[in-house]
Amino acid sequence: MPIDSDEAVREIIESRAETIAVVGCSSMPGKAAHDVPRYMVEHGYHVVPVNPFADEIFGREAYDSLTDVEQEIDLVCVFRPSEEVGGVVDEAIARDDVDVIWTQQGIRDDEAAARAEAAGRDVVQDRCLMVEHRRLVA
Repeated sequence: MPIDSDEAVREIIESRAETIAVVGCSSMPGKAAHDVPRYMVEHGYHVVPVNPFADEIFGREAYDSLTDVEQEIDLVCVFRPSEEVGGVVDEAIARDDVDVIWTQQGIRDDEAAARAEAAGRDVVQDRCLMVEHRRLVA
């Protein structure tokens, strides 16, 4: 069952999301996939952009996929269409370091979420990381 309680979401944001890989991170200001991760950077989180069409975002190296990220990741934030979530979840599950998979508002895949949970990962679906941070933490 994906996490949906405010208490659990707050705990994730406050203590389990130091390094956030953002799959679908955009280099274009004004897009949610840019502005949300930028907000998280501004609030002290280490954001790792994952975008095969960018070399760098926020002055940080952008990776082609989660598989290419060499550093440890706590949380994977997904800014890809719902039909692409399954592949992202499979890449996240293949890593030993990812504890949480978070899909942004309007994005969900219940089958992929069930696979992630069966693999011991926590899942938050269809919630904006920035909105939840502002509401519960900031």
